[in-house]
Amino acid sequence: MLDRLYIAATSQHVGKTTCTLGLMAAIRARDRKVSYCKPVGQEFVELGDLKVDKDALLFARGMDFELSADLHSPVIIGHGVTSAYLDDPSAFTFPADITRASRRLHKENDFVIYEGTGHPGVGSVCDVSNAQVAQLLDAPVVMIVEGGIGSTIDKLNMNLAMFRERRVPVRGVIVNKTLPAKMDKVRHYVDVYLKKVGIPLLGVLPFEKQLSSPIMASIRRALNGKTIMHRSRMDNRVENIASGSLLAQEEVENLKNLLVIVSYRRFDEALSALQSILEERKIPGSTIAGIVVTGMSKAHIPHTEFLNEFKIPVVSCPLDTYGAAVRINAMEVKINLKTPWKIRRAVELIEEHVNMDLLL
Repeated sequence: MLDRLYIAATSQHVGKTTCTLGLMAAIRARDRKVSYCKPVGQEFVELGDLKVDKDALLFARGMDFELSADLHSPVIIGHGVTSAYLDDPSAFTFPADITRASRRLHKENDFVIYEGTGHPGVGSVCDVSNAQVAQLLDAPVVMIVEGGIGSTIDKLNMNLAMFRERRVPVRGVIVNKTLPAKMDKVRHYVDVYLKKVGIPLLGVLPFEKQLSSPIMASIRRALNGKTIMHRSRMDNRVENIASGSLLAQEEVENLKNLLVIVSYRRFDEALSALQSILEERKIPGSTIAGIVVTGMSKAHIPHTEFLNEFKIPVVSCPLDTYGAAVRINAMEVKINLKTPWKIRRAVELIEEHVNMDLLL
């Protein structure tokens, strides 16, 4: 019986962690005791004297298990590790560390999901690429790729080559972030290709805006900004964005979870226009996710009564309005501990769109 999977992806930001969360929950729902491991991590958090991959921390909190660095995040390739490894590989015990964690996890659980890092070649410099680690763990691979046809198949073919070279079996492919209107077409043609190479298409997941929606805290970090009002509401979800000039012209249609970006020089004008629009449409101020004030000086912030009534967070940043909008649009939004609705939706998407019987 299948007792392990290695979740890999063709590149960063295609939804590997989202799919891994959903797969882990779906397997648990089938009465299997499931654990998680990020064999090789790059981005880490410090827990006392220990370094743990940030995804391992997310899974421990989101999936409710006690986190152990040695088990769930055995190898961290942080700053300076690659050059040190090339200088003296014998000073590192990466394969042994991964194997030790794997043996204990399988002894204590019915099933272990391993989450890869980046594309299949990441970690090669330290002889722990995704393909090498999957081979070491004797774990069949589920490949996650972003929705499309030509580019999707091209990326699949290139990335699967590393696993073929290592003779790692590929259990199936999940196509993620597919435009809803193109799901049937993508499913048909990707399946045609995969049948030629003998790999099952496990599912096609739609692109969902809410999974790509940042929260105010993420926007503040992207802008190197400062919270100047209502820090407690920095978990507010942002789904729509409007500039102060659009508000002044009343050209904003969707106000749900709206982020307003406005120069401090036009702050008063924009907030007056915003209040008028809300009153006219009979919509409460709580629909406003937050405000970014650009080119901020020490000028007084007006409309504090309105901002305080609905606890609207305000972030200042030194960029101009255009620069702030460009920076926000370029953000890569990840699931984290402050976005529990994304974890719930990830689980639902896997159950709705992935053939778990075929996978297992």
